[in-house]
Amino acid sequence: MRQITLATMLAAFTIAGCSVPVTSNAPQEEVAARRVALPAALPPMKAFVSSQITRPTRTNSVIAGDFLDLSFQLESGRPLPVLTRFEGPVTLRVSGDAPPYMMADLTRLLARLRIEAGINIRQVTTDTAASITLEVIPKRQLQRLVPHAACFVAPNVSSWQDYKAARGTARLDWTKLRTRTQMAVFLPGDVSPQELRDCLHEEVAQALGPVNDLYRLHDSVFNDDNFHTVLTGFDMLILRAYYAPELVSGMSRGDVAAQLPTILSRLNPAGGFGTPRMGGRSPEAWKDAIETALGKGQSATRRRTAATTAVAIARKMGWRDTRLAFSLFAYGRLHMRQNSRDAFAAFREAEAIYRANPETALHAAHMGVQLAAYALSAGQTDEAIAIVNTHIAPVKRAENAALLATLMMIKAEALDLAGRTREAQLVRLDSLGWARYGFGSNEQVGARLSEIAAISPG
Repeated sequence: MRQITLATMLAAFTIAGCSVPVTSNAPQEEVAARRVALPAALPPMKAFVSSQITRPTRTNSVIAGDFLDLSFQLESGRPLPVLTRFEGPVTLRVSGDAPPYMMADLTRLLARLRIEAGINIRQVTTDTAASITLEVIPKRQLQRLVPHAACFVAPNVSSWQDYKAARGTARLDWTKLRTRTQMAVFLPGDVSPQELRDCLHEEVAQALGPVNDLYRLHDSVFNDDNFHTVLTGFDMLILRAYYAPELVSGMSRGDVAAQLPTILSRLNPAGGFGTPRMGGRSPEAWKDAIETALGKGQSATRRRTAATTAVAIARKMGWRDTRLAFSLFAYGRLHMRQNSRDAFAAFREAEAIYRANPETALHAAHMGVQLAAYALSAGQTDEAIAIVNTHIAPVKRAENAALLATLMMIKAEALDLAGRTREAQLVRLDSLGWARYGFGSNEQVGARLSEIAAISPG
């Protein structure tokens, strides 16, 4: 299940997520009134047409431990007694009012699953029974039943009506599952193209394979931090291992663990051969603090306190990994209006942690958008442009159009402020095509442009 609370809070491209403090000498009333007019005709929507395949770099023994934790536990912490997967070819159908851009993204996703994960999966017509049903429904209807989900997958059902009838019964209980024959993925049709694509990737992957998320995974969509939004090389390796001939539905954790060294050494030779090595578990107190900080339904004071607690726990644990950086990110986001100096110190420390590992360059870019905006608000045009330029490439590799558009809009404002008007116009125009994919409606694109313009002192 893709969490709406985390997606809303963490994606640096959401309207709420890009608020940055203005300089102290800029009146709030003046800033709030600034607007940037959209061109009469927006450029065509841009979309990513190819993926850069990257392989995980950690050892296969560590990946085997990740596989076991992903496959034998639910996000709630409940253990799963056996491995479950589809046995034989997988079919997929779409029902509901699916936008054309979703169908293009689905075609790309299915091709990647066949090529990179080696899964025999194909799309069938709407009126044909299928292993996986993708049903597109209005966002309000979806969240009326599952308020905190942006989208989700359910076992043993094939439609929204089927799901509603089965709620509260053992039919939907993942722990009772022994093999997969029927899965339904529920998607909101009235969201931006990027949000719909992100849901496609995570929920189809969970319909096929793991249904757990792990905060320690820095290179996966199977992580509640939601930095990665399209399936990565690690994710494809996990799915390929899921459907290896040595495995079958009904195998216990021990049975699977015994097979993984051979499977992974064949699929990922560079990772070597070794027995599963379990990754460190995150303390429940830290996870509770993170969830409180990033969740809805809590007071702002309690959320800020929880973020402070998360940072304190991370430091006490001696972490210098993505969990400390993520705690700092949450702290920065929640303290920006109360103490911008501390907030941006947290962003800088988080960015340094992320930038120290080439595999977390995307994560660093989420810090970079905050730091670039802060530099712009202070009139530091060269610094803002340099920060943006540092992060453009990894954002493109990660296929995050909304974050890419936001970075480019910040750069355009900085160029304008520096008197480089022609360059600013070209960068801003280029950003609009990505913004249409990342944000959706013209109104949201215009709001983002105005938001970025509002932080410029020019």
